Amino acid sequence: MKKLTTQLSPATGVDISGEIQQAKMRYGIVGNAPALIGAVSRAVRVAPIDLSVLVTGESGTGKEFFPKIIHAYSHRKHARYIAVNCGAIPEGTIDSELFGHEKGSFTGAVATRKGYFEEADGGTIFLDEVAELPLTTQARLLRVLETGEFFKVGSSTAQKTNIRIVAATNVDLRQAIAHGRFREDLYYRLSTVQITVPPLRDRNNDITLLARKFASDFAERYMTPEISFSPAARQLLLRYPWPGNVRQLKNIIDQISLFEAGTEVSDTTLAQYLPPNTALPMMRADNDTTTDTHSYSREREMLFNLIFNLRSRIDRLQARLDGQNPDNHQLLPPITDTVEVFDIPHTSPDTDLPSRPSTLEDNERLTIEQALRNNDGRRKDAARDLNISERTLYRKIKEYGLE
Repeated sequence: MKKLTTQLSPATGVDISGEIQQAKMRYGIVGNAPALIGAVSRAVRVAPIDLSVLVTGESGTGKEFFPKIIHAYSHRKHARYIAVNCGAIPEGTIDSELFGHEKGSFTGAVATRKGYFEEADGGTIFLDEVAELPLTTQARLLRVLETGEFFKVGSSTAQKTNIRIVAATNVDLRQAIAHGRFREDLYYRLSTVQITVPPLRDRNNDITLLARKFASDFAERYMTPEISFSPAARQLLLRYPWPGNVRQLKNIIDQISLFEAGTEVSDTTLAQYLPPNTALPMMRADNDTTTDTHSYSREREMLFNLIFNLRSRIDRLQARLDGQNPDNHQLLPPITDTVEVFDIPHTSPDTDLPSRPSTLEDNERLTIEQALRNNDGRRKDAARDLNISERTLYRKIKEYGLE
């Protein structure tokens, strides 16, 4: 048996094997928090054993790295690895995407097509946002896990597949089961081994390590002077709860690196880039607003955070333009101190009534429109900027008539 060298992390005093260090370096995982090291260790240890793995954790924690570690350290490493975002595939076509279809099985099926489970035979398939799968697709997936068999859409012939499934979700699947949105038998099949990725707020000094890395990466990529952080700013980084986790931290550091290039960032400056709402996120049970209104409220909350962040950036840009053009103070329209900056005029055709205050729906629709414009209509990129799933974005586009 191969003997692994270990080293002691100076930050935490945790013994880290050479294999874990290698996995971290290979996939750019930064940090020495015990919970993070424990997650990487579980991924490395379970990799050689063909068990199904469920990776859980809040959105933005980096769950997508762990299926790659499991595949790379398994005997399947030379076969295909396919990652599927279950939330990005429309419900009507997801069975065809996963399992393939026969020619003529539905309108538009002009030829027989292989699905991901056939394409990845012998390898690993990563099902991200697995809680987004429709119940009918969950039943098909359960059959694959139990028997290794699946049916193409429109076919009555069972096909065999030798595949390892790793799934990930930021949903509390036990609550989803209670709401009838996820099959209990599938949950137990998927979670033979469970890996929990810790939220950024629980990783202490990893936050400053990541902030320095993101600042350095930005400066190198765009050839700009690198920013640094004052002691007070570092303390603020540690105190802030980071509801968007590593993804949010990178977004904030990229903004600061752009607008404050080459400076030492103070806590006051840093605070200007942090969204005002610091409520901690909760594991959600479902994305469907018909069964879980809490999820829908969180989506709106995230949209409002984006609105306030955008307003702050506009304020700073106006100040810079005013400084460069002291005789012109109207280069940008004035920004008010309330969210009514996004008010939509509402008047009767017969009477001149004052505008009504904007509603949550007004602000949400305008924010989605702006995200789509910023990404030239690319829904996948817009959904990423809004920090919501593509399926949720499709539903919102249809709801507000933005097709």
